[in-house]
Amino acid sequence: MSIFKSKAEKELEEIIKRLKMNMSNNYKDNAQSNLKELEEAFVRLRESGALKGKACMNYEAILADYREKMKGYSHKDQKPYWH
Repeated sequence: MSIFKSKAEKELEEIIKRLKMNMSNNYKDNAQSNLKELEEAFVRLRESGALKGKACMNYEAILADYREKMKGYSHKDQKPYWH
C-alpha cells in the first residue's frame, strides 16, 4: 500500500477498522453488519471507477478473507457451554 491513500481507500479502511474492532470485542452482529457495509462500499467504489488497479485487487482479497473468516460467525451459531 502506498502512503497516500485515495478517498475510496480511506473509506474502506475506516469500515475495516470498525470490523476489526467489533470482531476483537466479539460483537458478532455488528461485525456482520460491517462486512455487509464493506461489500457494498467495495462494489460501489469499484463500479464508479474510484477504486482501480492494485488497490482494487488488494481490497478484493481483503474482502474475500473476511468473508471466509466470518462464515458461521454469529451468535445464533454459538453453542451454549452448559450442553
